Amino acid sequence: MTPKSYTDVSDQQVVVFAQEGREDAYRELIKRYERPVFSLICRMVRDNETAEDLAQETFIKVLNNIDRYRPEFKFSSWLFKIANNITIDHLRRRQVDTISIEGSPDAITAERARATAVTVTSGGESPLEELESRELGAQIESAIAKLRPEYRACIILRHVEDYSYDEIAEIVKLPLGTVKTYIHRARQELREYLGDLR
Repeated sequence: MTPKSYTDVSDQQVVVFAQEGREDAYRELIKRYERPVFSLICRMVRDNETAEDLAQETFIKVLNNIDRYRPEFKFSSWLFKIANNITIDHLRRRQVDTISIEGSPDAITAERARATAVTVTSGGESPLEELESRELGAQIESAIAKLRPEYRACIILRHVEDYSYDEIAEIVKLPLGTVKTYIHRARQELREYLGDLR
């Protein structure tokens, strides 16, 4: 028996309904996760149109592989794993395609940096302080864009999406020690990039 509303239904149970072929269940999964998936991908690729395409590709792959989902894992981790793999593959292809054209695989416009900038503002700021905070957020995003894709994925999952180290290891399919090393190195590189901007 399926519910009239999915409001209080767990992800795992919604997946069961989706595995049974219920389109409304699959639409519910998209409704729950389209925004966080798009947000993660957009921060990785720094382009809204590309992020939309990769998010759509992610959900198509989820639909085609929904029977492979194992309920002992969090659905969100399984979903983000697929999104991460698709995005990393895209970034690697883009590096090969654009490095000789633009001189940098992660060249971005100021407009894109502002569009996806990390929010570092706090309440009660003056207009000048708010502008400086916004500029700092854009600088951080630009620095993140210079990281190699694997580092970028780990640092975004940790400091933007707020996942634990264990969850990140599950999502990116790497040993916990490797994830910690990647995040440590990413932080070092970010400090260097941001230091050069001063």
